[in-house]
Amino acid sequence: MNLDPSRLKNAHEYPATSSALAFLSRFFAAESAGGLILMASAFAALVVANSPLSAGYFSALHIKVIGLSVEHWINDGLMAAFFLLVGLEIKREMLVGQLSNWNQRALPGFAALGGMLVPALIYLAINWGNAVTMGGWAIPAATDIAFALGVLSLLGKRAPMSLKVFLSALAILDDLGAVLIIALFYTSDLSVSMLLASLAVIVLLVVFNRCGVTRLLPYLLAGGLLWFFMLQSGVHATLAGVILALCMPLGDPENESRSPLLRLEGKLHPWVALAIVPVFGFANAGVSLAGISPDNLVDPVPLGVTLGLLLGKQVGVFGFAALAISSGLSKPPTGCGWLQLYGTALLCGIGFTMSLFIGALAFPDSQHLVDEVKVGVLMGSVISAILGVIVLLCAKRRISGQSI
Repeated sequence: MNLDPSRLKNAHEYPATSSALAFLSRFFAAESAGGLILMASAFAALVVANSPLSAGYFSALHIKVIGLSVEHWINDGLMAAFFLLVGLEIKREMLVGQLSNWNQRALPGFAALGGMLVPALIYLAINWGNAVTMGGWAIPAATDIAFALGVLSLLGKRAPMSLKVFLSALAILDDLGAVLIIALFYTSDLSVSMLLASLAVIVLLVVFNRCGVTRLLPYLLAGGLLWFFMLQSGVHATLAGVILALCMPLGDPENESRSPLLRLEGKLHPWVALAIVPVFGFANAGVSLAGISPDNLVDPVPLGVTLGLLLGKQVGVFGFAALAISSGLSKPPTGCGWLQLYGTALLCGIGFTMSLFIGALAFPDSQHLVDEVKVGVLMGSVISAILGVIVLLCAKRRISGQSI
Protein backbone atom coordinates (compact mmCIF):
# COMPACT_ATOMS: atom_id res chain seq x y z
CA MET A 1 0.00 0.00 0.00
CA ASN A 2 1.46 3.37 -1.09
CA LEU A 3 0.47 6.43 0.90
CA ASP A 4 1.68 9.61 -0.82
CA PRO A 5 2.81 12.19 1.78
CA SER A 6 1.83 14.95 -0.68
CA ARG A 7 -1.79 14.05 -0.06
CA LEU A 8 -1.36 15.34 3.48
CA LYS A 9 -0.14 18.82 2.52
CA ASN A 10 -3.62 20.32 2.82
CA ALA A 11 -4.32 18.64 6.12
CA HIS A 12 -6.14 21.67 7.48
CA GLU A 13 -8.75 21.35 4.70
CA TYR A 14 -9.50 17.66 5.36
CA PRO A 15 -8.51 17.03 8.99
CA ALA A 16 -10.41 13.76 9.35
CA THR A 17 -9.08 12.33 6.08
CA SER A 18 -5.51 13.43 6.72
CA SER A 19 -5.56 12.04 10.25
CA ALA A 20 -6.79 8.71 8.96
CA LEU A 21 -4.13 8.62 6.24
CA ALA A 22 -1.42 9.54 8.73
CA PHE A 23 -2.58 6.79 11.07
CA LEU A 24 -2.62 4.22 8.26
CA SER A 25 0.82 5.33 7.11
CA ARG A 26 2.24 4.87 10.62
CA PHE A 27 0.45 1.54 11.08
CA PHE A 28 1.67 -0.06 7.86
CA ALA A 29 5.20 1.22 8.48
CA ALA A 30 5.29 -0.40 11.94
CA GLU A 31 7.08 -3.75 12.24
CA SER A 32 4.11 -5.14 14.16
CA ALA A 33 1.66 -4.48 11.28
CA GLY A 34 2.10 -7.86 9.61
CA GLY A 35 1.61 -9.76 12.86
CA LEU A 36 -1.47 -7.76 13.80
CA ILE A 37 -3.08 -8.26 10.39
CA LEU A 38 -2.29 -11.98 10.58
CA MET A 39 -3.95 -12.18 14.01
CA ALA A 40 -7.01 -10.37 12.65
CA SER A 41 -7.27 -12.68 9.63
CA ALA A 42 -7.01 -15.80 11.83
CA PHE A 43 -9.71 -14.47 14.16
CA ALA A 44 -11.92 -13.58 11.17
CA ALA A 45 -11.51 -17.10 9.78
CA LEU A 46 -12.62 -18.62 13.08
CA VAL A 47 -15.64 -16.32 13.26
CA VAL A 48 -16.71 -17.01 9.67
CA ALA A 49 -16.16 -20.79 10.01
CA ASN A 50 -18.54 -20.82 12.98
CA SER A 51 -21.18 -18.53 11.55
CA PRO A 52 -24.03 -18.91 9.02
CA LEU A 53 -21.41 -18.01 6.38
CA SER A 54 -19.43 -21.20 7.05
CA ALA A 55 -20.90 -23.20 4.14
CA GLY A 56 -19.92 -20.48 1.67
CA TYR A 57 -16.48 -20.13 3.25
CA PHE A 58 -15.58 -23.82 2.97
CA SER A 59 -17.12 -24.29 -0.48
CA ALA A 60 -15.27 -21.24 -1.84
CA LEU A 61 -11.96 -22.83 -0.86
CA HIS A 62 -12.75 -25.85 -3.05
CA ILE A 63 -13.74 -23.95 -6.20
CA LYS A 64 -11.56 -25.09 -9.10
CA VAL A 65 -9.59 -22.44 -10.98
CA ILE A 66 -7.37 -23.61 -13.89
CA GLY A 67 -7.15 -27.13 -12.52
CA LEU A 68 -6.45 -26.28 -8.88
CA SER A 69 -8.77 -25.37 -6.02
CA VAL A 70 -8.65 -21.90 -4.49
CA GLU A 71 -7.11 -23.49 -1.38
CA HIS A 72 -4.36 -25.10 -3.48
CA TRP A 73 -3.63 -21.85 -5.29
CA ILE A 74 -3.18 -20.17 -1.92
CA ASN A 75 -1.12 -22.95 -0.31
CA ASP A 76 0.93 -23.95 -3.37
CA GLY A 77 0.92 -20.71 -5.36
CA LEU A 78 0.81 -17.65 -3.11
CA MET A 79 2.89 -19.35 -0.44
CA ALA A 80 5.68 -19.84 -3.00
CA ALA A 81 6.14 -16.07 -2.72
CA PHE A 82 6.28 -16.44 1.06
CA PHE A 83 8.99 -19.08 0.76
CA LEU A 84 10.82 -16.91 -1.78
CA LEU A 85 10.93 -14.11 0.79
CA VAL A 86 12.05 -16.55 3.49
CA GLY A 87 14.84 -17.76 1.22
CA LEU A 88 15.95 -14.21 0.41
CA GLU A 89 16.06 -13.33 4.12
CA ILE A 90 18.03 -16.47 4.95
CA LYS A 91 20.60 -15.80 2.20
CA ARG A 92 20.99 -12.11 3.12
CA GLU A 93 21.38 -12.82 6.82
CA MET A 94 23.89 -15.61 6.15
CA LEU A 95 26.01 -13.46 3.86
CA VAL A 96 25.96 -9.97 5.36
CA GLY A 97 23.44 -9.94 8.21
CA GLN A 98 23.09 -11.09 11.79
CA LEU A 99 23.98 -14.70 10.86
CA SER A 100 27.13 -13.92 8.88
CA ASN A 101 29.63 -15.30 11.40
CA TRP A 102 29.84 -17.96 14.10
CA ASN A 103 29.51 -15.56 17.04
CA GLN A 104 26.23 -14.25 15.61
CA ARG A 105 24.89 -17.66 14.64
CA ALA A 106 25.75 -19.56 17.81
CA LEU A 107 23.01 -18.48 20.22
CA PRO A 108 20.06 -18.41 17.78
CA GLY A 109 21.45 -21.58 16.18
CA PHE A 110 21.47 -23.55 19.43
CA ALA A 111 18.08 -22.10 20.40
CA ALA A 112 16.55 -22.97 17.02
CA LEU A 113 17.90 -26.52 17.24
CA GLY A 114 16.38 -27.03 20.67
CA GLY A 115 13.19 -25.30 19.56
CA MET A 116 12.72 -27.83 16.78
CA LEU A 117 13.98 -30.97 18.49
CA VAL A 118 12.09 -30.85 21.81
CA PRO A 119 8.61 -30.02 20.35
CA ALA A 120 8.99 -32.85 17.83
CA LEU A 121 9.94 -35.29 20.60
CA ILE A 122 6.96 -34.22 22.74
CA TYR A 123 4.59 -34.70 19.80
CA LEU A 124 6.07 -38.12 19.01
CA ALA A 125 5.84 -39.21 22.65
CA ILE A 126 2.13 -38.37 22.75
CA ASN A 127 1.39 -39.97 19.36
CA TRP A 128 3.75 -42.94 19.71
CA GLY A 129 2.40 -46.13 18.16
CA ASN A 130 -0.03 -44.42 15.77
CA ALA A 131 1.59 -44.64 12.34
CA VAL A 132 -0.82 -42.11 10.84
CA THR A 133 -0.63 -39.30 13.39
CA MET A 134 3.11 -39.69 14.01
CA GLY A 135 3.57 -38.16 10.55
CA GLY A 136 2.74 -34.78 12.06
CA TRP A 137 5.88 -34.66 14.24
CA ALA A 138 7.19 -31.52 12.50
CA ILE A 139 4.04 -29.44 13.05
CA PRO A 140 5.04 -27.89 16.43
CA ALA A 141 8.68 -27.48 15.36
CA ALA A 142 8.14 -24.17 13.52
CA THR A 143 7.94 -20.60 14.82
CA ASP A 144 5.86 -17.95 13.05
CA ILE A 145 8.26 -15.03 12.62
CA ALA A 146 5.59 -12.45 11.70
CA PHE A 147 3.29 -13.42 14.57
CA ALA A 148 6.06 -13.66 17.18
CA LEU A 149 7.80 -10.44 16.18
CA GLY A 150 4.44 -8.69 15.97
CA VAL A 151 3.67 -9.63 19.58
CA LEU A 152 7.18 -8.66 20.73
CA SER A 153 6.93 -5.33 18.91
CA LEU A 154 3.72 -4.50 20.77
CA LEU A 155 5.83 -4.27 23.93
CA GLY A 156 7.76 -1.37 22.41
CA LYS A 157 10.78 -0.24 24.42
CA ARG A 158 9.94 -2.74 27.15
CA ALA A 159 11.60 -5.36 24.93
CA PRO A 160 15.31 -4.64 24.20
CA MET A 161 16.32 -4.46 20.54
CA SER A 162 18.72 -7.34 21.21
CA LEU A 163 15.72 -9.60 21.92
CA LYS A 164 14.15 -8.70 18.57
CA VAL A 165 17.43 -9.43 16.79
CA PHE A 166 17.72 -12.76 18.64
CA LEU A 167 14.12 -13.74 17.86
CA SER A 168 14.49 -12.73 14.19
CA ALA A 169 17.69 -14.76 13.76
CA LEU A 170 16.20 -17.76 15.59
CA ALA A 171 13.03 -17.67 13.48
CA ILE A 172 15.03 -17.43 10.24
CA LEU A 173 17.07 -20.51 11.19
CA ASP A 174 13.84 -22.17 12.29
CA ASP A 175 12.36 -21.45 8.85
CA LEU A 176 15.45 -22.94 7.22
CA GLY A 177 14.96 -26.09 9.27
CA ALA A 178 11.28 -26.23 8.31
CA VAL A 179 12.15 -25.89 4.62
CA LEU A 180 14.60 -28.80 4.88
CA ILE A 181 11.99 -30.90 6.72
CA ILE A 182 9.40 -30.24 4.00
CA ALA A 183 11.90 -31.12 1.27
CA LEU A 184 13.09 -34.32 2.96
CA PHE A 185 9.97 -35.72 4.62
CA TYR A 186 6.88 -34.34 2.89
CA THR A 187 7.33 -35.37 -0.73
CA SER A 188 5.56 -38.23 -2.51
CA ASP A 189 4.89 -39.81 -5.91
CA LEU A 190 7.99 -38.33 -7.49
CA SER A 191 8.07 -37.81 -11.26
CA VAL A 192 11.59 -38.31 -12.60
CA SER A 193 10.90 -36.36 -15.81
CA MET A 194 9.55 -33.34 -13.92
CA LEU A 195 12.46 -33.49 -11.47
CA LEU A 196 14.89 -33.45 -14.40
CA ALA A 197 13.04 -30.50 -15.92
CA SER A 198 13.27 -28.73 -12.54
CA LEU A 199 16.99 -29.46 -12.43
CA ALA A 200 17.43 -27.94 -15.90
CA VAL A 201 15.75 -24.72 -14.75
CA ILE A 202 17.92 -24.64 -11.62
CA VAL A 203 21.01 -24.92 -13.83
CA LEU A 204 19.67 -22.01 -15.89
CA LEU A 205 19.23 -19.92 -12.73
CA VAL A 206 22.79 -20.71 -11.66
CA VAL A 207 24.02 -19.65 -15.12
CA PHE A 208 22.14 -16.35 -14.75
CA ASN A 209 23.87 -15.83 -11.41
CA ARG A 210 27.35 -16.74 -12.67
CA CYS A 211 26.97 -14.57 -15.76
CA GLY A 212 26.15 -11.53 -13.65
CA VAL A 213 22.54 -11.11 -14.73
CA THR A 214 21.05 -8.43 -12.44
CA ARG A 215 17.61 -7.87 -13.97
CA LEU A 216 14.84 -9.50 -11.97
CA LEU A 217 12.62 -10.51 -14.91
CA PRO A 218 14.77 -13.45 -16.20
CA TYR A 219 14.97 -14.89 -12.68
CA LEU A 220 11.23 -14.52 -12.08
CA LEU A 221 10.30 -16.09 -15.43
CA ALA A 222 12.60 -19.04 -14.76
CA GLY A 223 11.25 -19.21 -11.20
CA GLY A 224 7.68 -19.47 -12.52
CA LEU A 225 8.74 -22.31 -14.79
CA LEU A 226 10.52 -24.01 -11.88
CA TRP A 227 7.36 -23.70 -9.76
CA PHE A 228 5.29 -25.43 -12.46
CA PHE A 229 7.74 -28.31 -12.89
CA MET A 230 8.04 -28.83 -9.13
CA LEU A 231 4.25 -28.76 -8.78
CA GLN A 232 4.14 -31.70 -11.19
CA SER A 233 7.17 -33.48 -9.70
CA GLY A 234 5.83 -34.49 -6.27
CA VAL A 235 8.23 -32.16 -4.42
CA HIS A 236 6.22 -29.39 -2.82
CA ALA A 237 5.99 -26.48 -5.27
CA THR A 238 6.67 -23.80 -2.66
CA LEU A 239 10.28 -25.01 -2.44
CA ALA A 240 10.76 -23.43 -5.86
CA GLY A 241 10.63 -20.09 -4.06
CA VAL A 242 13.51 -21.05 -1.78
CA ILE A 243 15.62 -22.35 -4.68
CA LEU A 244 14.98 -19.17 -6.66
CA ALA A 245 16.03 -17.09 -3.65
CA LEU A 246 19.30 -18.99 -3.24
CA CYS A 247 20.13 -18.37 -6.91
CA MET A 248 19.41 -14.63 -6.65
CA PRO A 249 22.68 -12.63 -6.66
CA LEU A 250 23.33 -10.38 -3.68
CA GLY A 251 25.33 -7.81 -5.65
CA ASP A 252 26.23 -4.71 -3.66
CA PRO A 253 24.61 -5.05 -0.21
CA GLU A 254 25.31 -1.35 0.50
CA ASN A 255 23.31 -0.19 -2.52
CA GLU A 256 19.85 -1.67 -2.97
CA SER A 257 19.61 -0.47 -6.58
CA ARG A 258 22.66 -2.62 -7.39
CA SER A 259 21.50 -5.67 -5.41
CA PRO A 260 18.91 -7.90 -7.15
CA LEU A 261 18.35 -9.78 -3.88
CA LEU A 262 17.62 -6.63 -1.86
CA ARG A 263 15.44 -5.16 -4.62
CA LEU A 264 13.29 -8.27 -4.79
CA GLU A 265 13.12 -8.58 -1.02
CA GLY A 266 12.01 -4.96 -0.73
CA LYS A 267 9.29 -5.41 -3.34
CA LEU A 268 8.06 -8.70 -1.89
CA HIS A 269 8.04 -7.91 1.82
CA PRO A 270 4.92 -5.67 2.02
CA TRP A 271 2.93 -7.98 -0.26
CA VAL A 272 3.85 -11.09 1.73
CA ALA A 273 3.43 -9.54 5.19
CA LEU A 274 0.27 -7.53 4.52
CA ALA A 275 -1.52 -9.67 1.92
CA ILE A 276 -0.22 -13.18 1.20
CA VAL A 277 0.29 -14.41 4.77
CA PRO A 278 -3.04 -12.95 6.00
CA VAL A 279 -4.84 -14.56 3.05
CA PHE A 280 -3.17 -17.87 3.94
CA GLY A 281 -4.20 -17.39 7.57
CA PHE A 282 -7.80 -16.66 6.61
CA ALA A 283 -7.95 -19.70 4.31
CA ASN A 284 -6.32 -22.11 6.77
CA ALA A 285 -7.29 -21.01 10.28
CA GLY A 286 -10.99 -21.54 9.77
CA VAL A 287 -12.18 -24.59 11.68
CA SER A 288 -15.72 -25.36 12.78
CA LEU A 289 -15.88 -25.86 16.53
CA ALA A 290 -19.39 -27.28 16.40
CA GLY A 291 -18.31 -30.92 16.62
CA ILE A 292 -15.40 -30.36 19.00
CA SER A 293 -15.87 -31.25 22.66
CA PRO A 294 -13.46 -30.77 25.58
CA ASP A 295 -12.57 -34.46 25.20
CA ASN A 296 -11.33 -33.80 21.65
CA LEU A 297 -8.78 -31.30 22.97
CA VAL A 298 -6.83 -34.14 24.55
CA ASP A 299 -6.81 -36.29 21.42
CA PRO A 300 -3.22 -37.16 20.48
CA VAL A 301 -2.88 -34.71 17.57
CA PRO A 302 -4.19 -31.48 19.16
CA LEU A 303 -2.58 -32.37 22.49
CA GLY A 304 0.76 -33.15 20.83
CA VAL A 305 0.70 -29.91 18.82
CA THR A 306 -0.42 -27.77 21.78
CA LEU A 307 2.14 -29.16 24.21
CA GLY A 308 4.82 -29.22 21.54
CA LEU A 309 4.37 -25.48 20.95
CA LEU A 310 3.67 -24.47 24.54
CA LEU A 311 6.13 -26.68 26.45
CA GLY A 312 8.48 -27.93 23.76
CA LYS A 313 9.38 -24.51 22.42
CA GLN A 314 10.07 -22.90 25.78
CA VAL A 315 12.06 -25.88 27.05
CA GLY A 316 13.97 -26.32 23.80
CA VAL A 317 14.70 -22.67 23.03
CA PHE A 318 15.44 -21.53 26.58
CA GLY A 319 17.21 -24.73 27.62
CA PHE A 320 19.54 -24.90 24.62
CA ALA A 321 20.19 -21.13 24.75
CA ALA A 322 20.98 -21.29 28.47
CA LEU A 323 23.30 -24.24 27.87
CA ALA A 324 25.14 -22.37 25.10
CA ILE A 325 25.53 -19.25 27.26
CA SER A 326 26.56 -21.10 30.42
CA SER A 327 29.14 -23.18 28.56
CA GLY A 328 30.66 -20.11 26.95
CA LEU A 329 29.80 -21.22 23.41
CA SER A 330 27.83 -18.02 22.82
CA LYS A 331 27.09 -14.67 24.39
CA PRO A 332 23.67 -13.58 25.68
CA PRO A 333 21.67 -10.82 23.95
CA THR A 334 22.96 -7.42 25.08
CA GLY A 335 21.11 -5.98 28.06
CA CYS A 336 18.88 -9.04 28.33
CA GLY A 337 18.03 -10.85 31.58
CA TRP A 338 17.25 -14.54 31.99
CA LEU A 339 13.55 -13.82 32.48
CA GLN A 340 13.43 -11.82 29.25
CA LEU A 341 15.14 -14.65 27.41
CA TYR A 342 12.58 -17.06 28.85
CA GLY A 343 9.71 -14.80 27.79
CA THR A 344 11.10 -14.73 24.26
CA ALA A 345 11.33 -18.53 24.30
CA LEU A 346 7.63 -18.60 25.16
CA LEU A 347 6.85 -16.40 22.15
CA CYS A 348 8.61 -18.97 19.98
CA GLY A 349 5.63 -21.21 20.75
CA ILE A 350 3.63 -19.13 18.27
CA GLY A 351 3.79 -21.54 15.35
CA PHE A 352 0.87 -20.34 13.26
CA THR A 353 1.76 -20.02 9.56
CA MET A 354 4.41 -22.72 9.11
CA SER A 355 2.70 -25.12 11.54
CA LEU A 356 -0.60 -24.93 9.66
CA PHE A 357 1.28 -25.35 6.39
CA ILE A 358 3.11 -28.47 7.58
CA GLY A 359 -0.12 -29.82 9.10
CA ALA A 360 -1.81 -29.69 5.69
CA LEU A 361 1.15 -31.56 4.18
CA ALA A 362 1.22 -34.16 6.96
CA PHE A 363 -2.44 -35.17 6.66
CA PRO A 364 -3.50 -34.48 3.05
CA ASP A 365 -6.18 -37.18 3.08
CA SER A 366 -7.81 -36.45 6.45
CA GLN A 367 -9.73 -33.23 6.95
CA HIS A 368 -10.51 -34.33 10.50
CA LEU A 369 -6.82 -34.51 11.42
CA VAL A 370 -6.13 -31.19 9.67
CA ASP A 371 -8.90 -29.62 11.78
CA GLU A 372 -7.34 -31.12 14.91
CA VAL A 373 -4.01 -29.62 13.87
CA LYS A 374 -5.67 -26.20 13.55
CA VAL A 375 -7.14 -26.50 17.03
CA GLY A 376 -3.78 -27.50 18.49
CA VAL A 377 -1.90 -24.73 16.67
CA LEU A 378 -4.39 -22.08 17.75
CA MET A 379 -4.38 -23.24 21.37
CA GLY A 380 -0.62 -23.56 21.62
CA SER A 381 0.06 -20.28 19.82
CA VAL A 382 -2.45 -18.18 21.76
CA ILE A 383 -1.41 -19.50 25.17
CA SER A 384 2.28 -19.09 24.30
CA ALA A 385 1.68 -15.50 23.17
CA ILE A 386 -0.23 -14.56 26.33
CA LEU A 387 2.28 -16.16 28.70
CA GLY A 388 5.21 -14.68 26.76
CA VAL A 389 3.82 -11.15 27.04
CA ILE A 390 3.11 -11.59 30.78
CA VAL A 391 6.64 -12.88 31.46
CA LEU A 392 8.26 -10.09 29.43
CA LEU A 393 6.21 -7.41 31.20
CA CYS A 394 7.14 -8.87 34.60
CA ALA A 395 10.79 -9.21 33.52
CA LYS A 396 11.05 -5.52 32.67
CA ARG A 397 9.84 -4.51 36.12
CA ARG A 398 12.03 -6.99 37.96
CA ILE A 399 15.45 -6.73 36.31
CA SER A 400 15.58 -2.88 36.10
CA GLY A 401 18.25 -2.89 33.42
CA GLN A 402 20.34 -5.76 34.75
CA SER A 403 21.45 -8.35 32.20
CA ILE A 404 22.70 -11.92 32.12
